[in-house]
Amino acid sequence: MKIRVASENSLIVYFADSVSQQVSDDILRVSTFLKAYLGYELIDLVPSYASILVVFNPLITDHLHVRKLIRASHESHAAQTTYENKTQLLPVYYGEEAGPDLDQLAEHAGLTIQQVIDIHQSVEYRVYAIGFAPGFAYLGEVDPRIAAPRLATPRKKVPKGAVAIADRQTAVYPAESPGGWNLIGLCPVDMFNPTAKEIMSVSVGDKVTFSAISKEKFLELGGQLPSSQFHQIKSIQGGAG
Repeated sequence: MKIRVASENSLIVYFADSVSQQVSDDILRVSTFLKAYLGYELIDLVPSYASILVVFNPLITDHLHVRKLIRASHESHAAQTTYENKTQLLPVYYGEEAGPDLDQLAEHAGLTIQQVIDIHQSVEYRVYAIGFAPGFAYLGEVDPRIAAPRLATPRKKVPKGAVAIADRQTAVYPAESPGGWNLIGLCPVDMFNPTAKEIMSVSVGDKVTFSAISKEKFLELGGQLPSSQFHQIKSIQGGAG
């Protein structure tokens, strides 16, 4: 574990050079410990794939104190700290109408569309990080058979609820936004709702599974189809986005 100064009132803690379930578990335990023991000294905790950003109140504590507490949490108490996570089932309306890149992804993988759908919903994914936009959960890991690089040209508009794949990750777009991931379906569940008791559907460390539903069920659950057809990109290539 490496602790580095990120700003005048924050430290970033690196747990490893690569992501794994064990690293994610360590991050959750240390985060839970710090929330309990820093109390009002803590402003924010931002867990990611293999690190935590710890933001503290510089008027009542300092880098040295927080650094000592981080080391103590990792070396002793964190191993005994319990944390809560949940498994969230997300319904998905798969298909070319809902996911304009589904047929290209299937062709790229040498699979049928139904095989791609079956593989995508057969995995229990872990929430490794939340970023890009509020409620955008990076889920891993996608089965390598259906992994695909980002689109060479990102779309200017990706609809809310779009279920997408990029490399070994999958995600649900919480709101309409630009995006360069491969779109394979639509989910009617709100991933981010600032007026709800729990503003985000999932948190880092939670598990997510997907389940195919019909178009009729999607609409019944409050899903909305895009008002116009997505812009279709004709080839799957690596690129920014």
